[in-house]
Amino acid sequence: MKELLLQYARYNEWANKLIIEAIFKLQEADVDKEITSSFSSIRKTVYHVWSAEFVWLQRLQLAEHPVWIAAVFDGTFHAACTDWQRVSAELTHFIEKQFDDRSFGHEVVYHDLKRHPHKTPVSEILQHVFNHSTYHRGQLVTMLRQAGLNEIPGTDFITFVRKKG
Repeated sequence: MKELLLQYARYNEWANKLIIEAIFKLQEADVDKEITSSFSSIRKTVYHVWSAEFVWLQRLQLAEHPVWIAAVFDGTFHAACTDWQRVSAELTHFIEKQFDDRSFGHEVVYHDLKRHPHKTPVSEILQHVFNHSTYHRGQLVTMLRQAGLNEIPGTDFITFVRKKG
């Protein structure tokens, strides 16, 4: 279990890095250009994925009151993307620190953003985080094309595996 989750965490870091590098090729105005999607701009989509990864990381670290980072952040877009990369790396480090597979069966008790209580195994939380990020990276690819970017890196899992292998 640990090796599989670690592979997905490293994939998540790699794919986020590629998307961020592509986003940095845009003009600042394009980051905020209104585009029809789950979130209305590239910035809002990035902030959503970054905040979600950070909330789940905090829950895994047993924080009593996780912070939705986008709600309190007042820095630059570049700083937000840099921190998103840090958070993704922290998810990888979290997995690396686990002694054995039993750690991934531990159930985390937490409240969702609507204050509803839940109890979920660590392995399922991590699978959700990586799947959620992949979903929104796909949206970002479409948004980048609509913003006029022609060269968008492939972020498929198989591409990661081939490059790392």
